[in-house]
Amino acid sequence: MTIEAARRQTLGELLRRSAHRHPDKPAVACGDVRWTYAEFDRTCDQLAAGLAGVGVAKGERVAILARNSHAFAALRFALARLGAVLVPINFMLKADEAAFILRHAGARLLATDSGLAALARDAVARDTRVERLLWLPAEEPSTPEPGMLHFDELLAAGARAGALPEVALGGSDLAQIVYTSGTESLPKGAMLTHDAVMWQYVSCIVDAGIAADDLALHALPLYHCAQLDVFFGPAVYMGSSNVITARPVPENLLPLIERHRITSFFAPPTVWIALLRSPLFDKTDLSSLVKGYYGASIMPVAVLRELAQRLPKVRLWNLYGQTEIAPLATMLGPEDQLRKPGSCGRAVLNVQTRVVDDTLRDVKPGEIGEIVHRSPQLLCGYFHDDERTAAAFEGGWFHSGDLATIDDEGYITVVDRKKDMIKTGGENVASREVEEAIYRLEGVSEVAVVGLPHPRWVEAVVAVVVPRPGAALDEGQVLAHCAAQLAAFKAPKRVLFAEALPKNPSGKLLKRELRRAHEGLFVG
Repeated sequence: MTIEAARRQTLGELLRRSAHRHPDKPAVACGDVRWTYAEFDRTCDQLAAGLAGVGVAKGERVAILARNSHAFAALRFALARLGAVLVPINFMLKADEAAFILRHAGARLLATDSGLAALARDAVARDTRVERLLWLPAEEPSTPEPGMLHFDELLAAGARAGALPEVALGGSDLAQIVYTSGTESLPKGAMLTHDAVMWQYVSCIVDAGIAADDLALHALPLYHCAQLDVFFGPAVYMGSSNVITARPVPENLLPLIERHRITSFFAPPTVWIALLRSPLFDKTDLSSLVKGYYGASIMPVAVLRELAQRLPKVRLWNLYGQTEIAPLATMLGPEDQLRKPGSCGRAVLNVQTRVVDDTLRDVKPGEIGEIVHRSPQLLCGYFHDDERTAAAFEGGWFHSGDLATIDDEGYITVVDRKKDMIKTGGENVASREVEEAIYRLEGVSEVAVVGLPHPRWVEAVVAVVVPRPGAALDEGQVLAHCAAQLAAFKAPKRVLFAEALPKNPSGKLLKRELRRAHEGLFVG
């Protein structure tokens, strides 16, 4: 135990070491809250001690359904110090969807904020094991929710308790379970260890140029592994200064960049496009911004050129990956943005990536194959799901489910997704989940859901419905049904009707033909 303690490197040690190096440096700014690294470190210790006092222990799954805040950031590292397992939940889910994650993870404590308290209570009431709710203060001042544990009271209790309990904890212990949608209607819980997450941090620091002198703005949801683990975690590792906000809209982001002299910012293409189109853009001093990052989908070439013209000091990185690899897998750097448009680049430092056929042989340049990975960043399996774990690691490589080409320089371009995943506004939507919801509507004979190019969302969810003979279905009826069944980002933007769906001779649905036939629906 003494040797293991001396050698330990976990997420909890990461923050502690940054605080020792930079005790007086600004670490976190959120609303009116300002923490130096020493204050951030002390807050996480006190919160961890307070949580231990109410029974949170190593291996306990603790869920969080909350918007970005300083409290979210503190909870992340406090749980890591206890060896408890973070389970972040997408706050755009419906109560039933959130309840499934709570049940599957076996969470007994759920952290939330005032803006999402009603959703949290609704989800908890749906046959979950959750025994207590923890109220987190938000970016804007809010009134604590009655009947919940209180963030500030836990801090006070932790301060009175003194030293943290000793926890036997190592890099192979679980740090988080992040739920990700696949083609199946039920999400999978990707189990990620401290080692996996921290190897990924190293890849981010080396290949995405994250540095101690960055002043980073974190605006996309921290429940998503991209903002949490590609940007916030590596920034804390390096000792960068961080501004956290819960509102990724131009009227909030542009003033924050100017006020805080932000140097580094990540957003999916949809948000970058919204910034460019904002009337505030040309009125805001953005001269401090020098690093720009995007992911979740490809940036249109026209937008890349516009960014280069209107933000000439900003160097851009395209980052590609998925939850299961913690999540960064490949990177397209600033020098290649216009040289290799549409590419997601090459594998980052701690990842080996190939594009292979069904026999795991490398495809030739220009041929389509599946992206597979080997990396210490990978998940150690799907929680309580041995069958899908085995399938994902078939042949000793992790199968991404993404179809791609690779060129003679090793640059990868994603061309399709085996899992029919739609990436809309930076969020993943499994087409089969939407299809199953629509099938529950009386009068539907067949349905296919695809993603189509959209000027704002990059991809929009579109349903093509074949009505049953004699059924009177219209678009409004299907949209209303979906709105009641699904989170808003999963619901179709349009519903089209057809007499039949395209299929091959064996009866397999040809979604590529649907995409081709309707690709100009939003951008015609």
